[in-house]
Amino acid sequence: IQEGNVGLMKAVKRFDPEHGVRLVSFAVHWIRAEIHEYILRNWRIVKVATTKAQRKLFFNLRSAKQRLGWFTHEEVETVARELGVTPGDVLEMESRLSGNDLTYDPTPDDDDADGPVAPAAYLSNPADDPLAQLEAEDWEARTGHRLGAALEGLDARARDILRRRWLDEDHKPTLHELAAEYGVSAERIRQIEAGALKKLKTALAA
Repeated sequence: IQEGNVGLMKAVKRFDPEHGVRLVSFAVHWIRAEIHEYILRNWRIVKVATTKAQRKLFFNLRSAKQRLGWFTHEEVETVARELGVTPGDVLEMESRLSGNDLTYDPTPDDDDADGPVAPAAYLSNPADDPLAQLEAEDWEARTGHRLGAALEGLDARARDILRRRWLDEDHKPTLHELAAEYGVSAERIRQIEAGALKKLKTALAA
């Protein structure tokens, strides 16, 4: 009802009496369109109809399947010809309408031996791929080695500034605090930090 009211308001906003059409005749199309759009959005968790052809099939096949059940080859050809779509579109929409939403990870109460298998039971986890694990471990090892080598290439002051500014979880000193400690300006500390970070990025990108 609320969606129909939205359609009515849109119709009133767009209605032009100079076209010689009654408001009720004009508004019925907008009301029906808003209700249809609401049904499409909420029929399934995943939208079953996105294209114009699928939208036509959605409403026509629902009513036809209630009368006929599963379509025969001849019925598929007839529906496709009447709606101006391909037989493949008809079969795909028929399959979508026949399916049901499944919970990805069922609760303990859903342990039904005769029920459908939940996706969590058969979808693979990419993280369990031995090749992916080996690649990740190799990448981490190489990255750690390059990072360590790059840090060793810095002077003691630059290493200390980076460690305390980026790795110290207890207290991250400000540029002014480090400047007072090293007897230089805060801008000089910023330059040293920026230069050290640039060297690290270059080493990691190599």
